[in-house]
Amino acid sequence: MPFKVALISTGGTIEKTYDELHGVLHNRLSVLDAILASLELDGVEITRVPLMNKDSLDMNEADHALIADRTLALCADHDGIVIVHGTDRLTVTGERIHAKMQATGGCGRAVVLTGAMRPYELRRTDSVQNLTEALCAVQILPPGVYASMH
Repeated sequence: MPFKVALISTGGTIEKTYDELHGVLHNRLSVLDAILASLELDGVEITRVPLMNKDSLDMNEADHALIADRTLALCADHDGIVIVHGTDRLTVTGERIHAKMQATGGCGRAVVLTGAMRPYELRRTDSVQNLTEALCAVQILPPGVYASMH
């Protein structure tokens, strides 16, 4: 039986792509499928859950609440939850999820938030290692809310 992971994508640096026209990095298209295709994930079944594609500096309370609500809703059908998130407000979302779990009795699953300091599209990115670590961590951690980055 595979370990079922819901992979929620919210944007952040890990998913920024280079806009050649304007010479800047933007959250436009998800790169998670490309990262996942490069990983050996034997015994793990991933369900991609694209929720939003924002820089976490642009997130507001409604965004944090939406992520928390979706996380708890996914717990029933998954063995663990990994959330790809911007690093600037990752802890705020983690706190909202933790508070929601305490208010509702929890969900009995590990929830691991991760992000990156350098986008996947750039050389020497930490995105692949951080996502890999989060996918490993979610399988061995007890229920709770965690952040995983090297």
